[in-house]
Amino acid sequence: MESNKELRYVDTNPAPRVSKSTLTKMIWRSTMLQASFNYERMQSGGWLWAMLPGLEEVHTNKEDLATSMTHNMDFINTHPFLVTFVMGIVLSMEQLKTDVQTIRTVRISVAAPLGGIGDALFWYTLVPITAGLTANMAIKGSFLGPILYFVILFVAEMALRYGLMYWAYNLGMKAVSMITEYAQEFTHAASVLGVFVVGALISNYGAGTKLGISIPNGKAPIVIQNYLDMILPCILPLGITLWMFYLIKKKGWTPVKCIGLILVIGIVGAIFGIWAGSYTPLVPVPWKVVA
Repeated sequence: MESNKELRYVDTNPAPRVSKSTLTKMIWRSTMLQASFNYERMQSGGWLWAMLPGLEEVHTNKEDLATSMTHNMDFINTHPFLVTFVMGIVLSMEQLKTDVQTIRTVRISVAAPLGGIGDALFWYTLVPITAGLTANMAIKGSFLGPILYFVILFVAEMALRYGLMYWAYNLGMKAVSMITEYAQEFTHAASVLGVFVVGALISNYGAGTKLGISIPNGKAPIVIQNYLDMILPCILPLGITLWMFYLIKKKGWTPVKCIGLILVIGIVGAIFGIWAGSYTPLVPVPWKVVA
């Protein structure tokens, strides 16, 4: 492949700083990072599209521009919200006409840990917290719920894209040591916070998952759910969550399969009066359904 060949720049003289308008254009283009996502080079197509305005300003020599575009089509996979941090570093190296192989090494070494950090910070923390708060508003009938969800995430995303681009571009190579030195600790801290958030969501939104089975015992039937609550409140939603985790992590199930399984369990349970609720079971059952 062409990108695997040894590439060198013809003009090795450092270029002037990239203009602010070009950086802004790159930031907005970075939102299309995953537009041409594929399993051969992951985000490389979107990466090159976002980097192109800066590369065109830095490399006035067409041969050097072609060389830069070639190696910027290398495999890359990072978090889409934090990608401008990598872009800023790489652009500063391109401006200084750093050796191509060095740019390649830095790009992949910075992009990889940012993927884990971004997942822990956003997909496991910010998004669940925001969704939990705004979904609760929507359930109560407020139209602001879905609007706030998109506004909060969009503002957070774009603020990061802008801030990280300018910061990383100004720091240059200094940013590499910063991100690699604390990547593991930061990821761990964000992951722990994410676990607490998921636990709170299970308790909040899974509280309605209760058994509707009771055993006749004269005037005071034995309600199974009461005994489960004595063991651990919300034990059923917790058990279902852990079961889904087991199926995905250990058995290789996809989330879609898990959703389908939960749907089947819900329907079958409603038919036979297993779950608590005000509905009437479609099939006669020997137990009493608790409303």
